[in-house]
Amino acid sequence: MLRSLTRTALRQGARISHRAIATTAVRPADASDLTIQEREQIYPKLGNRDIVGYGFNGNPVYIDREEWPAPAVRFRENTAEVQALRAKEQGDWKALTLEEKKGLYRASFRQTYAEMTAPTGEWKTVIAGLLLGLSFTGWVLIWMKTCVYPPMPRTITKEWQVAQAERMVKQRQGAVLGISSQWDYEKNEWK
Repeated sequence: MLRSLTRTALRQGARISHRAIATTAVRPADASDLTIQEREQIYPKLGNRDIVGYGFNGNPVYIDREEWPAPAVRFRENTAEVQALRAKEQGDWKALTLEEKKGLYRASFRQTYAEMTAPTGEWKTVIAGLLLGLSFTGWVLIWMKTCVYPPMPRTITKEWQVAQAERMVKQRQGAVLGISSQWDYEKNEWK
């Protein structure tokens, strides 16, 4: 009991001293400060993976991002095989084979930079969706023009418009500034 209280007091003292010199009022809890029970309660989806850093926005989640190359959590859970590789990693790296080095990398990271920046082909899906939407819109317009809208009125034809202009000239409509002002009545032609 005394040991637990001492450990808690020391932990709180370290947090207080850190807050005294911190530039922000909020300090995320370090995973190394947590007991196993606290860690399982706070981070239930973390499983048996190591929290190795601050991470993106201080959250212990795994995210592959080019602009943030160091995720807070290792990608794979700690298995006996990974633990053996990590123990071997502590020694000379020349003793590790290429496959073991790749296994260590894949235990910590899901993708390499080349895999992160590789084209995904998502543009094909976007273009297909855009073309599908445009074709659907075209078919809707055709359907509306044939089935919904009434037929065009006869007054829209060129012949009707010419006959209407002739009628307006005969009736002398707009003699000052309108269409009749452009007609020469003596010569029977447009001015």
